[in-house]
Amino acid sequence: MKRWDQRPFEVRNLFNPAFCGLILFRAMQGYEEENPDGIPFSLSLLVLPLCLHKDSREVIAGSPRSYLLKTVEKHPQLLVGFSARASDLMPYALEAFGLLMERGCFVVSQDGRLKTVPDKVRKSVTGTSESVSCQRVARIVGKEFARIADRVTVYTTFGIRP
Repeated sequence: MKRWDQRPFEVRNLFNPAFCGLILFRAMQGYEEENPDGIPFSLSLLVLPLCLHKDSREVIAGSPRSYLLKTVEKHPQLLVGFSARASDLMPYALEAFGLLMERGCFVVSQDGRLKTVPDKVRKSVTGTSESVSCQRVARIVGKEFARIADRVTVYTTFGIRP
């Protein structure tokens, strides 16, 4: 990964660790609405490829009451290039987790689950329409991952080997 000052302007804006961290935090909150034990680390790595990719985000936002597995079944275009996106975004996710951890926004439980720390991130969802959309879809994705409750099923659905 390049140093911050050597990254292109677009990359610095879109993959800003604070923004990516906010997206991950919203997904963790969504997961905890369904399962207070916290999100498994392995599932959290799938959040950014789903939320930052505009086509995926629009499909998920367009069917918020539908189950994620049904949504993927109805919209197989979500799977196109997903594993490559997940691999490409992993360094940015890890950088975002580093910032969140440094700020004390989440803790890691004994069994490796990530749990948010209350009152560390603003509850209101604000920003541009794109950033608000990313945050809302992150919450939906977190909740859906908790409802599925099986990492292997999620990874298999998206065509990734756990």
